[in-house]
This record gives sequence, C-alpha cells and structure tokens, in this order.
Amino acid sequence: MTSVVLLGKPEREIPKLPYEIVYTNTRDMEICSMEIEPILPGKEIPAASESAENLCCWRYGMEIDVLEYMYVKYARVWIPDPEEVWKSAELLKDYKPGDKVLQLRLEEGKDLEYSLDPKTKELPPLRNPDILVGENDLTALSYLHEPAVLHNLKVRFIDSKLIYTYCGIVLVAINPYEQLPIYGEDIINAYSGQNMGDMDPHIFAVAEEAYKQMARDERNQSIIVSGESGAGKTVSAKYAMRYFATVSGSASEANVEEKVLASNPIMESIGNAKTTRNDNSSRFGKYIEIGFDKRYRIIGANMRTYLLEKSRVVFQAEEERNYHIFYQLCASAALPEFKTLRLGSANYFHYTKQGGSPVIDGVDDAKEMVNTRQACTLLGISDSYQMGIFRILAGILHLGNVEFASRDSDSCTVPTKHEPLIIFCDLMGVEYEEMAHWLCHRKLATATETYIKPISKLHAINARDALAKHIYANLFNWIVDHVNKALHATVKQHSFIGVLDIYGFETFEINSFEQFCINYANEKLQQQFNMHVFKLEQEEYMKEQIPWTLIDFYDNQPCINLIEAKMGILDLLDEECKMPKGSDDSWAQKLYNTHLNKCALFEKPRLSNKAFIIKHFADKVEYQCEGFLEKNKDTVYEEQIKVLKSSKKFKLLPELFQDEEKVLSPTSATPSGRVPLSRMPIKPAKARPGQASKEHKKTVGHQFRNSLHLLMETLNATTPHYVRCIKPNDFKFPFTFDEKRAVQQLRACGVLETIRISAAGFPSRWTYQEFFSRYRVLMKQRDVLGDRKQTCKNVLEKLIQDKDKYQFGKTKIFFRAGQVAYLEKIRADKLRAACIRIQKTIRGWLMRKKYVRMRKAAITIQRHVRGYQARCYAKFLRRTRAAITIQKFQRMYVVRKRYQCMRDATIALQALLRGYMVRNKYQMMLREHKSVVIQKHVRGWLARRRYGRTLRAIVYLQCCYRRMMAKRELKKLKIEARSVERYKKLHIGLENKIMQLQRKIDEQNKEYKSLLEKMSSLEITYSTETEKLRSDVERLRMSEEEAKNATNRVISLQEEIAKLRRELHQTQSEKKSIEEWADKYKHETEQLVSELKEQNSLLKTEKEELNRRIHDQAREITESMEKKLVEETKQLELDLNDERLRYQNLLNEFSRLEERYDDLKDEMNLMVSIPKPGHKRTDSTHSSNESEYTFSSEITEAEDLPLRMEQEPSEKKAPLDMSLFLKLQKRVSELEQEKQSLQDELDRKEEQALRAKAKEEERPPIRGAELEYESLKRQELESENKKLKNELNELQKALTETRAPEVTAPGAPAYRVLLDQLTSVSEELEVRKEEVLILRSQLVSQKEAIQPKNTMTDATILLEDVQKMKDKGEIAQAYIGLKETNRQSPQDYHMLNEDGELWLAYEGLKQANRLLESQLQSQKKSHENELESLRGEIQSLKEENNRQQQLLAQNLQLPPEARIEASLQHEITRLTNENLFFEELYADDPKKYQLYRISLYKRMIDLMEQLEKQDKTVRKLKKQLKVFAKKIGELEVGQMENISPGQIIDEPIRPVNIPRKEKDFQGMLEYKKEDEQKLVKNLILELKPRGVAVNLIPGLPAYILFMCVRHADYLNDDQKVRSLLTSTINGIKKVLKKRGDDFETVSFWLSNTCRFLHCLKQYSGEEGFMKHNTPRQNEHCLTNFDLAEYRQVLSDLAIQIYQQLVRVLENILQPMIVSGMLEHETIQGVSGVKPTGLRKRTSSIADEGTYTLDSIIRQLNSFHSVMCQHGMDPELIKQVVKQMFYIIGAVTLNNLLLRKDMCSWSKGMQIRYNVSQLEEWLRDKNLMNSGAKETLEPLIQAAQLLQVKKKTDEDAEAICSMCNALTTAQIVKVLNLYTPVNEFEERVLVSFIRTIQVRLRDRKDSPQLLMDAKHIFPVTFPFNPSSLALETIQIPASLGLGFISRV
Repeated sequence: MTSVVLLGKPEREIPKLPYEIVYTNTRDMEICSMEIEPILPGKEIPAASESAENLCCWRYGMEIDVLEYMYVKYARVWIPDPEEVWKSAELLKDYKPGDKVLQLRLEEGKDLEYSLDPKTKELPPLRNPDILVGENDLTALSYLHEPAVLHNLKVRFIDSKLIYTYCGIVLVAINPYEQLPIYGEDIINAYSGQNMGDMDPHIFAVAEEAYKQMARDERNQSIIVSGESGAGKTVSAKYAMRYFATVSGSASEANVEEKVLASNPIMESIGNAKTTRNDNSSRFGKYIEIGFDKRYRIIGANMRTYLLEKSRVVFQAEEERNYHIFYQLCASAALPEFKTLRLGSANYFHYTKQGGSPVIDGVDDAKEMVNTRQACTLLGISDSYQMGIFRILAGILHLGNVEFASRDSDSCTVPTKHEPLIIFCDLMGVEYEEMAHWLCHRKLATATETYIKPISKLHAINARDALAKHIYANLFNWIVDHVNKALHATVKQHSFIGVLDIYGFETFEINSFEQFCINYANEKLQQQFNMHVFKLEQEEYMKEQIPWTLIDFYDNQPCINLIEAKMGILDLLDEECKMPKGSDDSWAQKLYNTHLNKCALFEKPRLSNKAFIIKHFADKVEYQCEGFLEKNKDTVYEEQIKVLKSSKKFKLLPELFQDEEKVLSPTSATPSGRVPLSRMPIKPAKARPGQASKEHKKTVGHQFRNSLHLLMETLNATTPHYVRCIKPNDFKFPFTFDEKRAVQQLRACGVLETIRISAAGFPSRWTYQEFFSRYRVLMKQRDVLGDRKQTCKNVLEKLIQDKDKYQFGKTKIFFRAGQVAYLEKIRADKLRAACIRIQKTIRGWLMRKKYVRMRKAAITIQRHVRGYQARCYAKFLRRTRAAITIQKFQRMYVVRKRYQCMRDATIALQALLRGYMVRNKYQMMLREHKSVVIQKHVRGWLARRRYGRTLRAIVYLQCCYRRMMAKRELKKLKIEARSVERYKKLHIGLENKIMQLQRKIDEQNKEYKSLLEKMSSLEITYSTETEKLRSDVERLRMSEEEAKNATNRVISLQEEIAKLRRELHQTQSEKKSIEEWADKYKHETEQLVSELKEQNSLLKTEKEELNRRIHDQAREITESMEKKLVEETKQLELDLNDERLRYQNLLNEFSRLEERYDDLKDEMNLMVSIPKPGHKRTDSTHSSNESEYTFSSEITEAEDLPLRMEQEPSEKKAPLDMSLFLKLQKRVSELEQEKQSLQDELDRKEEQALRAKAKEEERPPIRGAELEYESLKRQELESENKKLKNELNELQKALTETRAPEVTAPGAPAYRVLLDQLTSVSEELEVRKEEVLILRSQLVSQKEAIQPKNTMTDATILLEDVQKMKDKGEIAQAYIGLKETNRQSPQDYHMLNEDGELWLAYEGLKQANRLLESQLQSQKKSHENELESLRGEIQSLKEENNRQQQLLAQNLQLPPEARIEASLQHEITRLTNENLFFEELYADDPKKYQLYRISLYKRMIDLMEQLEKQDKTVRKLKKQLKVFAKKIGELEVGQMENISPGQIIDEPIRPVNIPRKEKDFQGMLEYKKEDEQKLVKNLILELKPRGVAVNLIPGLPAYILFMCVRHADYLNDDQKVRSLLTSTINGIKKVLKKRGDDFETVSFWLSNTCRFLHCLKQYSGEEGFMKHNTPRQNEHCLTNFDLAEYRQVLSDLAIQIYQQLVRVLENILQPMIVSGMLEHETIQGVSGVKPTGLRKRTSSIADEGTYTLDSIIRQLNSFHSVMCQHGMDPELIKQVVKQMFYIIGAVTLNNLLLRKDMCSWSKGMQIRYNVSQLEEWLRDKNLMNSGAKETLEPLIQAAQLLQVKKKTDEDAEAICSMCNALTTAQIVKVLNLYTPVNEFEERVLVSFIRTIQVRLRDRKDSPQLLMDAKHIFPVTFPFNPSSLALETIQIPASLGLGFISRV
C-alpha cells in the first residue's frame, strides 16, 4: 500500500544520482522503515547490509564532491556492531569514489577494514559534530539516522542524567529507575507560562503546551503516553495531571484537582500489578479527560478504561503478583474492622501465591492501604461502601481457595462444609447450598425444556475462575463509575485535556488475545501519529510558503484492514465464537484459508498449525490461537450470577449486576454511566430498539474495536501531544542504558519513523538572523548587506551549489539532512585556518622578537667579555710587577730576620745563665728563712690544735643531740608532707606556708649568724690567748736568758707550755669540728632551702598552670559563649525573619481571602436583584481600642450577608444563620467589654464627684462654668448608655427575626446563651439607670447651690473664670459637642428608656445649659465696648502694616545697603513723630508718660526681633529666587535659540508681594463630619499619583490625613478619629484593588501609608519616637487618644501594599529577565548560535520587540525614580531593590538550570557582564549596602562555574570552595548541562562530576534544585521622623479640599 503526502518541493527537479533511494513500492518502504527486526534478548543484531537502507535518508541526493569532502581522514563514522548495535570509528585515510574498503580505527584503538556493500556501495553513516551531541531535540542533529539518535539519547541519559528529549513533536522519556528532584512545585512554576522550546525537555513542558494551546486555540487537547510495561507511562501521565492541577487551580471549593490526583492511588491499587518488567505495571488502559471552565480552571474529570487484564485475578506467572489491592488487604488483615473478612497472609490464598513473589522491595502494602482508603474517602466513597468493596475482594480471595472433588470424569462436588466456600457465602450474603450446587452444575436451555448438567472438575475450576474474574471486572467498573461521579463537573464544561495512558507495542515468547488487542490499538495510534506528523509538516511548509513535492511513505492501513475490516481477523473470530462447536483450531484454519498468501502482512509459522504471524509496523509478532475464543466470548454461567444477585444481606453486590444488561462488558472501553463532560463534533451512535439486550452478547473483540474507534474519534477531534516512554534496561538498574533494548523500543514507538520523515524533508531550520550570526565568519565584508535575507541567500548560493539542499522560507532557511554538518565543517575549517594563520603570524612575531632580543643580548655579552679579558690582562701585568717587588723585599726580610734571631738567642742564653746562678743563691737564702717561719707556725699550730680538739668534742656532742631532735622533727614533717591533707593545706594556704618557711629560714640564718659570732668570739679569745701565750713565752725566754740556771723553773714552764699546747690543739680541733658542723649545717640548710625553693617553684608552676588553665577555660567559655551568643543571635534573627515572613504571608493570604470575599459579595449582590432590609452595624458600636478595619472588612459585611440571603431556599440558609449566631455571640462579648469600660469610667466619675463635693464644703461654691463642664461629661455618659441600649435592642431584634429554627428556637442552646447574655446586659442597664438618677440628684443640688451665684454683680471675676475656661478650651468644646448631639439626634427623647429617667436628666442638663448661656450673654455685653476699641486699634495696626508692606516692597527694589538704611530711616522717622505726639499728649501726667516710654521700648524690641525674622525670610527668598532665576535662565537660553531678535520685547517687571503671616497655625485641619466621604474621595480615591509626585511635597496626603486626625484628637472626638481612620484604610484598599496593577499607584500609597504610620509614631507622645522632634513638633503630639493599635493596622496594611508592589514589579520584570539576562548578546559576537530542531527556541539575538539588559536597567531606573519622587523611605527603597534583584537572580538562575543551551563558557561571560552592569547601577544609585548584590551571588557563582576549568582535582577543590551559595544539586546540574558551543571547548567528564559529588557529600544544603522565585523577604518599616513642620504645610487648590480649613 502506498500513500502520498505533500512535502517541500525544490525549484528544479531532483537529479537522479546513483546514490539515491527512491521508494516506489510497499516492499521497498517496508525495508526502509520497518524491515529491521526488533532486537530482543537472545536475538542477533541485523547485519549492516540489512539495515543500510534504513539509514539512506541521511544522504538524500548527496553529491560526490561533498562525499569526498566529508569522508576524509579523521572523519568519524558509525558501523554496525552485534553487541552495542552501533560503534564509532575513525577514518584512517580519505575515501575516494570507487573504494571498496574503508580503513577504520575503533575508539578502543583497534584497526579494521570495513567492506562496502558491492551492490549499493552505501557508506557508513557519519557522526555528528561534538557540539551537536546531547541536543535537546533530536531533529536538531545534522545527520538524522538511527546511530545518531541512539548516541544522543545515551549521552543525555548517562552523562547528563537527562531523561527527557524532544524528537520533533514527540517527547522521549527514559525511565531512570530512580527518584529525581525534577517534579516539585518550583519546577512546575518554572515551566508555567513558558514556550515549549524555551526550556529543557520535560513532561511539564508538554503539559504546558497542551494547556496553552487549549486556551489560545479554543481546541481540546490530548496527551498520548505510550511505551512498554515498566517504561514509566503511568508516572508520566500522573505528573501531567499534577501539572494541570497545580497551574490551573479549581473553579470551586470542592478541590477538584485534589480529587483528580486522588484517583491515581485507587486506580493503581485495583488496576496495577507487579510484572517481571515493572513493579507497578498498569494492566489496563485509561483515558482521563480533565475538564476546564471558561477561565481554564479545573471543574471535573472523566475516566475511560480499556481492556482490563482479568486473567491476572486468577493466574500470575512466576515472579509476578496479582493486583495490589489483594496484597494490601492481606497486609491490613490485623486491623479491627477487617476481622470479619477472615483474611490471612498472601501465601495462604491461591490467587495471590502463584507468582511466588508476594512482597515488592521498598513497598509497604499496609501503608499503601491507608493511602487507598484516604483517596476513597476524598472521592466521596463512604466507609460503608469501602467495607463493601473490601468484602467483595476478600470473597474473591476465599473463592479462589474453593476446591472440588471428582465423582467421575463428568461430575464433581464441593467438600462438605468447605470452609473457604462458607466464608465466601457469608461475605457475599448468599446460600451455601445454592452456591455449592451451581459451582458444580450448569443449566442448558433448549427450545422446549431446560436441563441441569453436572460439570467436570476442570470445568468447575474454570467456572470458578470465570466467576472471580467477572466479579472483579464488575467491581472495577463500579469503582470507575463512582470515581467519575465524584469527578463529575457541576457546571458546564468549556474544554478538556485528555491524558491517554495506554500500553505500548508488546511481543513476548507466547502472545495471546491481550497482546493482539494491544498491538491492534498501537497500530491505530501509530496511524494517527503519522498523519499528525505530516499535518504539522504541511502547516510549517504552508506558513513558510515552500513549494511542494510528492514523497512516498509507509502507511499501516493494510495491517489495520487485516485486523478490523470485513472478513478480517476480528470478524472471523466473532463468527467462530457464534458457532456451536467453534474452536481455536477451526478458527486458525479459517485464517489460513482467508489470508495466507493473499495478504503480505499475514504469515503462517512453519512448525505450527495453531498460530499466525502479523507484520505490525514495529515488528513481526507470532500469536498463539489457543484461548482466543474463550477470552473473546468471556463466558460466565448465568446461574452463578443470579445467586449473587439474590443476596439480601449485602446490598452492594446486587448493585454490581443490576444494570448488567445495559452495561457493556467488563472489558469495555466505556464503563457504565460514563457521560462525556464536553464534546467536540462527535456523532453519538443512534439507539435502536432492542439494542440494549443484544449489546450484552457482544464479544470482547467487538467491544474493544468500538471503544477504540470512539477513542480515535476523540483523538482526531483534539490536538495530540505525544510522550514515548523508553525502558533503558530489563533489570531496573538506575541510569543503565542497554542499546539493544533501547533501539528496539525506538523502532517500535515511532521515534525513528519521525526521524525518517524529518530526514526526508528539511529537518534543519534556521532563522535568517541565527544563520547570519552563526556563519558570519564565512562571509566577506562586501557580502554583508542591509537585508539579512538577501545576504543569507547570496552566501548559501556560494557555499552549497545544489539548490535542492536548502529552501528559503519567509522567516527561516530549511536544510536537507547533513547540510548543517557540512556548513559546520566549512565553518570549523575556516576558523581552523584562521587560527593557523593567527598562530603563524603570532609565532613569527614572537620568534623575530626573540631573535632581536637574543642578538642584542649576544652583542652585550661580547662587549662585556672582551672588556673583562682586557681587564684581566692588565691585572696580570700589574700582579707580575708587584710579585718581583715583593720577592725583593721578602728575601731581604728573611736574611735580616735570620741575623736578628741568632743575635737575640745569644743574648738570651747569657741572660738565662746569669739569672740561673742568681736565683739559686736566692733560693738558698729563702729556704733558710722559710724554715724558720715554718717552725714558728708549726709550734703555734700544735697549741691551737689541742685547743680545737677539745672545743670540737664539746660541740660535736651538742650537734649529735640536736641532730637527733631535728631528725625526729623532720620525720614528723615528712609524714605530714606525705599526707593528702598536707597537700591540700599546701594548695590551700600555699602563701602562708611559703611565709612560714621563709620565716624559718630567716630564723635559721639568725642562728647561723649567732654561731658565726660565737665562733668569731672564740677565735678572738683564742687569738688573745695566743698573744698572751706568746707574750708569756717571750717573757719566759727572757727569764730563761736571765735565769739559765733555774732549770726547775724551765721544766715547769715547759710542762705548762706542753699543757697549753695540748689545750690549743684541743681548741683548734673543737674549732675545726665546729666549723665542720657549721659547714654541714649550712649545707643542709642550703639544701633544705633549695628543696623548699624547688617545691615553691613547683607550687608556683602548678599555680600558674592552674591559673592558665582557668584563664584558658574562661577564654574558651567566653569564646564559646560569644560564638553561641552570635549563633543564637543569628538564629533569633532568622527566627524573627521567619516569623515576620510567616506573619506577612498570613497577611498576604488574609488579603487574598478578603479580596475573594469581596468578589463573592459583589457576585452575590449582582445575583440578588432586590435589596433585602437589614441592619448594618456602624463603626460607632466598636470599642476605640479595637481595629476598625478588621471589623469593617469582616464583621460588618459578613453580618449583611445572611440578611441579603433571606429569600434563598432554606437549605442554604442554615449555615448563614449559624455564622450570624457566632458573630452575635462575639458582638455580645464585645459589648460586655464596653460595658465594663463604661462602668470603670462611671466609677472614676463618681470618685471625682465625691472629691469635688468634699472640696466644695471647704471652699466657696463651684462656679457655673465648671458645673456646666461636669454636666456635659454626664451627658456624654448618658449618650454612651443610650448607644449601648440601642445596640442591645438591635441585637435582640436581629436574633428574634432570624429564621433558622434549629439554631434560634426557644429551646435551643444557642438561644439560651444569647438570652442569658442579653439578660445580664439588661440588668447592667438597670444598674446604670440608678446611677443616672444619682447623677441627676447631684446635678439638681449643684444647680441650687449655683443660683445665689447668679446674682453676683462682679463682672470681673466672672470674666476671669470664663477666660480660664476658654483657655482650657473646655466650655466651648463641650457646648459645641452638646449642640451637635442635639442637632444630630432628632429622635424622641421620651423613648430613651422605659421610665423616662434619662429624659428628666436631659431636662436638668438643658436648664444648666440655659444658665450657662445667660452667663455668657452678660459677659458678652461687658466685652462689647472693649472689643470695639480693640477693633479700632486693630484697624489702625492693619493700615500701619499695609504701609509697612508697601515700604518693604519699595525697599526690595533698592540695593541691599540702601535697603537697610531706608528702612531704618523710615522707622526712626515714625518713632520720632509718635514720640512727639505722645510727649504732647502726656505732658501733664509724667507717670503716664513714663509708662508710655516703657511700652515704647518693648515695642522697639519686638520690632527689632521682627526685623531679624524678616531678614532671615528675605535671605531665604533670595536664595530661592537665585535658584529659580538660574532655572529660568537655562530655559530661556534654550528658548532664545529658536526666537528671532525681533520677537524679543521688554516686559514690565511687576513688584513681588510677600504674603504676610496672618495667623500662627497649630498644624491641624478641620472638616465637618459630613465632608468625610468627600475628603476620602478627593484625597484618596480620585487622586492621581503622578501629578502629586511632580508638583507637591512627598507624602502630602499622609500629612493632610494626620492633621485631620490631630484636629479630631484635639476635639476629643473618638468617633471622628475612628471613622476617619477606618475610611482612610478602606479607601486605600479600594484604590489598590481598582488600580493594583499600576506601579505608580501602589508605590505612591505605600509611601503615604508609611508616612502616615511614621506621623502617628512621631506625634504619639511616646518618648522613643520624640527624640528627633523639635520643641514645636512635640507641642503637636496627640493628647487624648492612643492609636497604637491603629499603628499596627496601618503596619499590616503597609505590608500588604509592599507585597502587592513586589507582585507588580515582578509581573513587569518577569518577561524581561530571561531575554535580557540570558538570551540577549550584550557583548556581541561572544555567544555562538547552535542549530535548533523543530522545537524552536527563542533566539539569542535581539530582534525587534525583545528585551535587552538596557530594558531591565531602564525599568529599574523607572522604579527607582518613581519611588524617590513619592518620597519613599530610603530603607524601604533598599528593601524593594533587594527584592527586585533577588527576583532577577532567581529567575535567571532557574532558567539557566533548565536550559541546556544556556550552559556554556560564552554565556557565563555574558551573565557576568550583565551582573556587573547591575552592580554598576547599584553604585550609581548608592544602593550597594542594600543587600541586593548578595542576592545575585548564586547567579554569579553559576556564571563563574561555567567559565572555570573543569578537569583536575584542584579544579574540583576550587569549585567546591567557590560555589558556596549554590546547592550540590545546582552545581551538579550546571556541570551536567554544560555544553560546548564551539568545537574548541571541551565537555565536562563524568568522572569530574563524580569527584564534585564526593567532595560535596558532607555539605548540608537543600535538595531543592530551583530557587523560590516567589519568595518575598520580610519587610520592616524603620521609624523615619519628618523634619517638616505641620503648620507650614499649604494645601493646594488642585486637590479640591476647599471644605477643610487650617487651624
């Protein structure tokens, strides 16, 4: 079968080259498109010759010279491979025509010879350039063929982790088998509103395109999701529906979108199961229509199901499961509500254990059961119905366990009291015997009678299974029907989007009836897909006005006819099913007889007579005939169904079968009760009588064919969108790509067919601007014309000689396949040649520069070397001469030295000899002398030694004893020292111990000193004794000489000497022992001291160590505390910001709900034609302490709502009455609070009255004015009482008039509560009446006391009193308020209360008023004369003032010096005349003249002060005049250039009149109560912000409103303050609601609201806000009211306005950001333009109407200037700018993360340049400290990431440290998306990305990929007082506020 489709036609005929393939017949087309068998596991890859024709399209008509140019050395090609399908190889030498073998080298380095087909001589397909690899759209590839598609998908899936890819109009989705963070709310928001080609491929992009086309074209849409089981069809459809539910919202409060999403868990539980290929495989097809209203919001949905796999209920293959719901029930069997179902483990039931895999890894069936039940509840399936469903499902499980016992070969029976059957019957509510009987028997009906026949065991099992399948199918349809009812729209549907989730093409080892139907449906869908593809091509060519040609293409209509045509497979199957003895074998024979050898698409297997083969569009499939008839008939015994229908205990079960005759079969495409929500022009089938009864007998195949036709009609009436899901591997490994399985599915799903069709036409399409920008390098300067289109034409004619290779459209250039690669190669060669030339020139220049530098260096070196050599030679000569001279003198020196040595030696020998002789003589004399001395000393020594021994012995004994005592003491000390307590004492009292040791050392030193003294005394004694002995010896010698003869005396003396010698010896020995002991003691003492010092030093070091540790710990604690404090501070700041953000978000939500409430109220007002009577509570009922704007926006209008709805049906009225009851209850509580406040005020007044009465007894009676003031206060109390009473009466009336009997019935609890509260309030009023009577009696008594005072004649005293009261402003204020009260209350005062007591009080007050009036009249008369005199004086002063003004005007015309002299002269003259006059007047009275002189001096001082003030004013005016004169001069200079000299005339100069200051204003504005609405209207509602901002001072409306509030505060009128503030707030809201999208309006009112808020703070009287006020401003503070709560209300209003301002500027900036920041080339020529596919993206070249960076900066300038003109606070401007920059950064980064074409080095440079321009703008506006720059940090780091090196580990470390503002997901995403624009750039290796992920593994950041572009920073309003004085503000007449006056 050959079909013809129109495609692009060249201007001339296509040359018939020998390399062309022209499709002329069906067989050729089949070979080209589908002859290649799908690659299944175990099958071989087709040889290259078999698939060559499938790849011919890429080389359509390619010329020989182009081939020679492309197939050159190093060119890369694809060759077939049995394992990888296609392998990449590189040419080792150029190809030349005629070559039979190509020399190739594989990527692994292996060389091979590739033989070309000798018949076709087809060359292997070329690889695309690297810059095209990884493209978003497969049609953007230059070479369109199977290996290119497969490689592109693999690179995107494995390297870039991208699962979505466009293939023309098809979205290819590869199942990653891993959860990816690309489906969140942020991703949905990013894709919302975007064009399909502007962002990376995504299911959301397809959904957005469908949604946008539905709204734009007013046409229904369909999304067709197809693929194998496990490819991810259901998940894709689910995400598409989630997208619609998120972006569209619901049109009602029923949350339809949640129900649509909630239908997924239900349908998955009852329709999905685990298979060998997929854990959650959909075993049915479904088409969900999501309905939308006219505003394109979801209003409902409808679901159609197709071909439920019923056989899975009773049989599962190995490693498969039954439907999920059965396992969920078994997992939840322990729940109390499931006890009656008597369930157990899944392994217990026959229907759930056959697959042997009851558990899915990672799935909790019990938790899934909870989700299923929640979804059922959300969809309105009640708990009773849910339990009914579970009962039926449990009954199916128990039915599967029913067993049969054979009685004979033809009959069987159920065992007696078989437990599974008993449980089944109990659950179903049927009789056991009846069910057991019909399970083993069947009824046969003939024309005359009926037979009951037993059946065999096998037939009984089959009948049991058929019943289970039938029950489950009916239950499935019932659930689908109820889901549709829950999703049914309550309003009219405008359009819909259908999501078709249907099974893909299936082929297994054994294919049966289900696979036949599935593949039949895919044949129909593929045909529709082909027709749609050609339709789009036709539209594109028609739009571009390209000529047409005829191209043959494969049409699968013959295959469809084989299946569904007359005498087709389905017809023969239905015919066989009608035969009484029809069988699968007979049906197979009919098929063979009918179609074998007659239809090329039908074949018979060689080795089987029970199978047939059909050549589908994707593959040949062999179907087994066994079971076809049974599955097509779907037989169920009617008697079993009747038993189930007869169930009385179980109402749900008969429901499943009650309308079975009207319902299609359970496998029907349209379940019962399914009514389309809206329809295109689809004709419904005509109903015929008796059709319903016949329809029940339709076969499954017939029903499926009808439903498929209906589906195709629906799809053909909609705009389809295609999603093809691909299963990358059969093992469910994440991100694992099996090329064999992938290419099989690509061939089966039509992706390669799309590529083939695209390649047959013009797949590559460029706009003229993009082509010019890309290939400008191939043009010469003379080729560039002003017309881009003509320039491109001229260049292409030169580059491509064959005009068939391209076509020129209106806006695009269309290229044949391969032409873009050809142009890219030319461009790359041109760039490479240019690079070589640049390198050559630069290298030559560098080498020349290097040579010149080297030559110059060589000359310099030679010069220096030669100079060095000359210097060395001269040095050598000098050294030679010097050496000779040195030798001469050295030799002379040696000889002379030798002579001197000999002479000196001789003299030395002589001297030594002579000295030796003399010394010997001397030594002899000396020895004699010494011997005499020695003898003398030895003798003395002997005497001393004897004395010493004696002394040492004594001392030694003492030492021994003392040592013994010391050792004992030392032992004690050591014991103490070793003890723990000792150490503790040492540590505790270390200093005391040291002092004690020091003291002990001092004592020992003292003892040592005393011992030394003793020793010295002993020595002295010894010396004296020695001298004495010596003298005695001398005397004895003399006596010996004198008496030599006295021998006896000599002997005695000798003995005495000997004795003395012994004593001396003893003394010396004692002395020596004492010295030794002293030395020893000293040594021990020193040792002890050193030990103590060491111990002391150790203790000191320990102390220092402890101190250091304490200090370190203190420092660490301090640092940790500081860090903790800083962290806590930061955390508190974050918490504060979070709370502030949460509060402001709540305010935003509140304002949104308030607007929604207003809209609903307006709609309700429109619906209610006649206004209903009702009371609307005014603001006067509110307490002054409460927020009026809240009441006015919520309570007041909400209370009107029930009264407006009185005439609506009663069923809608009850909830409104309930809300009224709650509001009334709230209002009663508020009234109780008011009552309490009034009670407190009354008590305070009573105390004041008692104090006043006590004072009255002590002093004269109170004057009338003060009495009147007290009476007026009482009047105010009574008026408050009156208001409270009126409000209570109104509440009681509203409560009794309501018509909700269930709420307000007399016996109802709410009625009793309200009556109790009203009763308590009434009692309180009774108490108040008594208090009024007391007040009245006090008033009468005071009036009687004041009557004698009326007869007073002293007018002066009364005048003083009245003047005092006037100064206070109390009487006038009270009197005016009383008159206003009397004027505004024209009601009957006798009806104020029941007994008229308030009327009596009023009469008393009226008399008091008359009394006061008479007093005022008498005082008035006394003042009239004085007033007349004062008027005369004032008149004279006015005349004088006028004269002064005239003189001042004259003086202003004089020079400054003369001006001062003239004014002084005039003043002197005037004073002199006046002085003379008064001297003559007071000449007779000197005292009066003196007083006059004093007053004159005072007036002179006043005049001098006035003169100084006037001088200041004059100087100020002069400065202003200079400024104005300068401006006028500049304007005149510009105007004078256009005016001729003759046109210039002299104009008279008018004298300037200075306005005089008539009155000292108080900075207040007065208005009447009835003018309040006019004030709000003129100042708020109708005010034009632009005129106010340009001509008047900033914040003028805020100042005017505050001055009005000040006056109301001055009057102490709380009602006026409350009313004005409420009207102001509501007026601002109305303006913003009306003109909320105007930036100037929102900015203007944000500025004024903030100024109004600042004024309320500045003049509140609080000390914190009065620091910066002037004394005059402090006088203007509010005196009577605390408006703190209104400040909070205004702050909330300002927050709402700020958020609205952010939304407005976001809406303005949003369209500019992506175009200006990303797409526009700010730096021309840096970014390259890559080829794009059918999904056309926005051009990166700025066309007319596109936004640039300058557009963004101009818009920012506009925003900033508007805010500055409106006088917005600088801090608030900074916050707005920060928010704007955050939006710019977030939107830019989000688009960068979702656009692969934007992630390149050149784009990073563009972004950094754009960011630098934004930073420069911040510097110019002095906003660098606003925090705006920091918000751009993620974008800056992303741009830097695009530009840095990405190869080594050092680069990875640098990236990790640099990108601290980006999350790990964002960094990895940018690296994955990085795409080279030119061939010179390199891709990021997968290993490098893994390194980055490992390094960032420990980083704790958000897993969210995109930034929240909707995030609004919490706003603050820092207090900013105004220096403007309120009394100086002038109200311009342009505002129309003439009814207010300055005070």
